[in-house]
Amino acid sequence: MQKEIIRNTNSTSSIFIEDSKFKSFEKYNRTNNSFRVYDGGYAGVQYFQGNVSDDEGFKQAQANLSLKRPYKFTLETGSRHRDRTEKEYSDRELMDIARECLDYLNTHYPDFRFNGNVETTKFSQYMQNTLGLDYSDTDTVIQVSIGYKHKSSKDIDDGYFALGKRTFDMKKFTDMADNYLTAFTNKAELPEELIIQEQYYGYLGKFYELLNAENLALGTSLLTGKVGQKVFADDFTLLHDVTDEEMWLNSFYDGEGVVCENDRFVYIENGVVKTGFADKFTADKHNMPHTGSASENLADVPHNGYLSLRIKRSDKTAKQLLDGRLSVVPICAWGGGYNESGEYVTPVQKSMLCDGEKLIGSLPEFTIKGSIFDIFGKDFIGVPSDNAVFEDKHVIMKMEYSK
Repeated sequence: MQKEIIRNTNSTSSIFIEDSKFKSFEKYNRTNNSFRVYDGGYAGVQYFQGNVSDDEGFKQAQANLSLKRPYKFTLETGSRHRDRTEKEYSDRELMDIARECLDYLNTHYPDFRFNGNVETTKFSQYMQNTLGLDYSDTDTVIQVSIGYKHKSSKDIDDGYFALGKRTFDMKKFTDMADNYLTAFTNKAELPEELIIQEQYYGYLGKFYELLNAENLALGTSLLTGKVGQKVFADDFTLLHDVTDEEMWLNSFYDGEGVVCENDRFVYIENGVVKTGFADKFTADKHNMPHTGSASENLADVPHNGYLSLRIKRSDKTAKQLLDGRLSVVPICAWGGGYNESGEYVTPVQKSMLCDGEKLIGSLPEFTIKGSIFDIFGKDFIGVPSDNAVFEDKHVIMKMEYSK
């Protein structure tokens, strides 16, 4: 009989802004525990919120062996501890930052009304078992999220921007606010060639379906039969990346305690589909290697799905990738997404013309569309080496549009 414990602690303080004034303050601390007992090819699992003794947790987990949850796999071993915290902010410090941000916005942009929040989160997680595994990962971040509306606007909202850092930088916040708000009242026209510049997370969701090893094996993925083939652009590489540089409130290990070599696993390399993602159960079922992608399920055995997808960066900046062309930065784009055939369509309610770094003016509404195979294929321009506009990684790509 082997035992395992997973414990996650989340501490968050939030200051809320409404109609350019402070509205409320919220603070919470949450601890989640998962006790696991493995014996005879089965797992007994017991989930608790809050503080509980290990003895009580394992007692309940052992009793749950009677539920006969199958789990025949050998537990992981290893010892590693990572803490990416740069600074922890007291509630008073958080309030000082919120006040400085709101004072700046109200003083420099009196024609706007602001909503949003200033929030700091510390997330700690650890995993231990009786075979000697001892892992922990801690991260602490601060984020300022601002929605804005011009006084003359008839819309509910006119836009949104957010700055997330481990150490708050007021200069980066004011630069971002200036970039979004100064050019808002300028009117611009859509260019003939539409080049989208945007944080790429929303465009990657379809890959969780396409690269799922279960879907690949059952023939329900659009990439079934294409493993080993070049499907996307030469310079498109997609990987799971939980290195120090890329992680954000997540762990270097998966829900089964598996750690990828160098904290990375490449699924698409230079346009070639290499493999799908699989936890131990999925890999065993379909006779393939597991990829360290078990999602943590505190109330049950792990399941397939832990990915922190990143696109490999270009060695060129945003301006260099654009090469003199102008991009379009969607600000509010709601009501669309991918369909079953991989076609992406969404209306863009608010957007701005951009030179790769500076926003130039507001654009009329339009709808963007494109196939995932084109977006990351012939129309893929790249992920810049810099974090222009968003203070975060983003993609530059061509898309079709209609007004």
